[in-house]
Amino acid sequence: MNIILIAIGSAGDVHPMVSLGLGLRARGHRITLITNGHFRPLAERVGLDLVELGTVEDYEEVISRPEVWDPAKAPRLVLEWATLKPMRPTVEILQELNVPGETVVAAPVTAFGARIAQEALGIPLVSVLLQPAILRSLTHPPILAGFPASRSMPQIWNRWMYWLADVAFVDRLVAPETNAFRAEFGLPPTRRFFSEWMLSPARILGLFPEWLAGRPADWPAQLRLTGFPLYDESDRVELAAEVEDFLAAGAPPIVFTPGSAMRHGHAFFTQAVDACRRMGHRAVLISRFREQIPYDLPPEIRAFDFVPFSQIFPRAAAVVHHGGIGTSAQGLAAGVPQLIMPLAHDQHDNAARLERLGVARSLPVRRFQGSVVADRLRELIGSPKFRQQARQYAAELLRNQDSLAQSCQVIEEAVSLDTQTVKSPR
Repeated sequence: MNIILIAIGSAGDVHPMVSLGLGLRARGHRITLITNGHFRPLAERVGLDLVELGTVEDYEEVISRPEVWDPAKAPRLVLEWATLKPMRPTVEILQELNVPGETVVAAPVTAFGARIAQEALGIPLVSVLLQPAILRSLTHPPILAGFPASRSMPQIWNRWMYWLADVAFVDRLVAPETNAFRAEFGLPPTRRFFSEWMLSPARILGLFPEWLAGRPADWPAQLRLTGFPLYDESDRVELAAEVEDFLAAGAPPIVFTPGSAMRHGHAFFTQAVDACRRMGHRAVLISRFREQIPYDLPPEIRAFDFVPFSQIFPRAAAVVHHGGIGTSAQGLAAGVPQLIMPLAHDQHDNAARLERLGVARSLPVRRFQGSVVADRLRELIGSPKFRQQARQYAAELLRNQDSLAQSCQVIEEAVSLDTQTVKSPR
């Protein structure tokens, strides 16, 4: 089969697609990864063919913008940068790579180009969801910053909130350009993009376990949940000697990481250092952007550019992060308590789900201060219940060792699905 994987976003969005690519290649398929040129070195390390969707300069420009992490401004930025801008190039690439009868595309819901190609060109599409926050539910709506739908509200209220979000914001922003592009293929205009159109009617692949999300009755019938990919380049990157030396020199440290694309994490790391000084605790700070790290670190706190999480999280006392689904999953796999400072996107929902599991606590940005962080970390580290719960879910993940094979099978089966069922709502 000719399988095309699309990844739009940061390393947390690209790593799962790399995992799928490696798994599918091992099963004998031809794999092409479509993503930003920033990730070409990663693709070359793992031996996947890469077609660039956006330049390195595009990527650097976007992650340098503070509104990426502003819950009020991030949705517009995502729709403009990750949905509308790559829409036409995505279709053009898929037209070139398509081998009729052999091609399947697996792509995030932001890849509107892949959805249009499914309708216009008949290319089978699997919508890939990395987190449950993207799925709407009237009974179990995800927790999104500033969005007033909730489990405690009547369903009619939640339905109204979704309708209002679509009509007043999403459709108003994406409909003109998307429908104009659809018309070039003879496709009728559509609406309610998030609630009625963006997910593939053929198959949806959720890369998270059911025990994290539950399964509300109003989730799509074509959804298949398989589990976390847990790919972090540990198969290509050895633990650096300086990291190993630090870990071996004392008690398990607290690991702090605000995400691979975070270029505005100075306050996060400043409060991290303050908290660890108050606690007298060792710590590891992880960021590729050293200008964010306080310059006067004490000997018991070290900063490193990159460490695969699967190599360091199991040796940590706790992990403090932004709530990205990839980092959350690695924390679960390591069986360590987590403290989360959610900012935007899916992070508030991920934090709430981990808190429900009893493996984490969360702090809003305004309360992420050294003294409060220290108090929360003492609670997480000092109470056996958090580590017991964390170990329980780590064992759950360990038991589901065939999640990658299940994910690959979902994608393989998509080529035989009836593409005639793929219709656009009018």
